[in-house]
Amino acid sequence: MKYTAQDFKSDQQVRWCPGCGDHSVLASLQKALPIVADDRNYDLERFVFVSGIGCSSRLPYYMNTYGFHSIHGRATAISTGIKVANPNLSVWQACGDGDALAIGGNHFIHAIRRNIDINIVLFNNRIYGLTKGQYSPTSPLGKITKTSPYGTVEHPFNPGSVVLGARGTFFARGLDSELKLNTEIFQQSAAHDGCAVTEMLVNCVIFNDGAHKDISDRAYRADRTIILRHGEKMIFGANNDKGLILDRNNELQVVTIGVDGVTEADILVHDAHTPNTGLHSQLIDMKYPDYPVALGVIREVRDATYDDRVRDQLNDVAAKSSIHCMEDLLHSGATWEVK
Repeated sequence: MKYTAQDFKSDQQVRWCPGCGDHSVLASLQKALPIVADDRNYDLERFVFVSGIGCSSRLPYYMNTYGFHSIHGRATAISTGIKVANPNLSVWQACGDGDALAIGGNHFIHAIRRNIDINIVLFNNRIYGLTKGQYSPTSPLGKITKTSPYGTVEHPFNPGSVVLGARGTFFARGLDSELKLNTEIFQQSAAHDGCAVTEMLVNCVIFNDGAHKDISDRAYRADRTIILRHGEKMIFGANNDKGLILDRNNELQVVTIGVDGVTEADILVHDAHTPNTGLHSQLIDMKYPDYPVALGVIREVRDATYDDRVRDQLNDVAAKSSIHCMEDLLHSGATWEVK
């Protein structure tokens, strides 16, 4: 059956604030999943969405799929259980920067370390929105919020660095205003065999308006972001005249094509599939104004998944066991008759 985006839309009214970046992420998912279903020959019933607590965690209500609205910080534990119990399901998880990286941080890093075949969509608006504006693990240092009236005194997490530190096999980053790119990312996430983490930079119009304004405004977005695609040159800019190279210290450097003898041939080609984390780490850490912020699939490497290993282990144990049913079990080992 050929699905459309409409098939993935539920009959529920979307209750996010007008202008919230979550709307565009939802739209990108609903555009991507019909393509995923067609490519992988999936029925609608193969998809399940899990969430924790937060604004983004309302997403399962808006998807015409199976869904599970769990508790704060525990969405990854629920997702893990669903995938291991039924590996045939395509499991998607919606979580926020507070939900996943604070109370849920332990589950988050271990799902990545185990390489469980789930798709984690991390909505990052750098604030606790649902609970009315407290600072979160990704709020910038010095950010004034209801719980930091004089500015935060904590350095924020970089979600991509957390993924790399947990030996992640897939990390991508999207921006709420880049709908076409986000649709591509979700297609690649679904195709990845392993734990796929996508950080979505979204705006919160009520409690953190302009959360990513340094890079999101259309007037300068092209000069302050770079869209990475595997096998393509790392070129960006409104005129496509800027790029990334490695300097003598093996550090990324921004150059202008046509200046100081730099040609397009000098620009690095993005390799998302290299197992070496060094360059991926540099790309994840890039920040404006010194560098463009990297968007797209930054890392995608292959490794055995937790759910595959569990399946293989059970099959191996069953093949070597002399016990195949309850009758075998009851008559195994020492037996005796009580008269």
